[in-house]
Amino acid sequence: MENVLGIIGGSGFYQMPGLEKVEMMELETPFGHPSDPFYQGRIGDTEVVFLSRHGRGHRVLPSEINFRANIFGMKLLDVTHLISVSTAGSLKEEIHPGELVIPDQFIDRTFKRPETFFGGGIVVHVSLADPVCADLARDLTSAARKGGATVHPGGTYLCMEGPQFSTRAESNYYRSMGASVISMTAMQEARLAREAEMCYATLVLVTDYDCWHQSAGPVDIAEILRVMKANVDKAQHAVSNLAHGLGRHPRNCGCKDALKGTVITERATIPHKLVDDLRPLVGKYL
Repeated sequence: MENVLGIIGGSGFYQMPGLEKVEMMELETPFGHPSDPFYQGRIGDTEVVFLSRHGRGHRVLPSEINFRANIFGMKLLDVTHLISVSTAGSLKEEIHPGELVIPDQFIDRTFKRPETFFGGGIVVHVSLADPVCADLARDLTSAARKGGATVHPGGTYLCMEGPQFSTRAESNYYRSMGASVISMTAMQEARLAREAEMCYATLVLVTDYDCWHQSAGPVDIAEILRVMKANVDKAQHAVSNLAHGLGRHPRNCGCKDALKGTVITERATIPHKLVDDLRPLVGKYL
């Protein structure tokens, strides 16, 4: 089976250079409209689907993103591997602005966002112990290093609600929790990608030291944008390198069967419309 690479671009990452034979797809999902149209094309021999998380013109706040529609749309387009790109602040001295992080864990500090496709008559409990696909994270790390970027594999991504940046007290508290970077979007994508049985990894572009660092003042959006611009080129090269090597590489991880045995509800009690709406996710189990 051919792999399909989905890319969710975050702040500054609004397009994917090198995407050929591009077709724009506007999708409706049971959860409403995604953030933007999907752009489907190819990089090398790999089919690629790109979505701008905040929409063209960066018009959608982190708390306003329709995460469920975004990930469900990727599922409708047969995405098997999903990379989300996020800018973030560093919470560790050794992770410098301008470098990349590929975390393998998350801490969720959000409180306004739907985080599951299920409910309303169907109960599903998936494992999120290891929220990142280790195989995809390894391949992404290798792809980023081929482009010459400094990459930190592993670490913890703390997802805050926003849209304001942290207070100094919060920043130091998050450091005491052992978090590596702080940003506002990837946690819900990780949860939903697992429910959609996609291999998932996030590529973090470090732009600043949040506000905990003694040498750093308050987070400055102008400085973030300056560093982000340089980082986006590194991220685009990393994703392109990954796409060229993905092809028909077999999926040997458990992501493709993440829902197996997790539907708790008696099948006969699940509303027919709900089954129809969620068929792309649970059809093979019902």
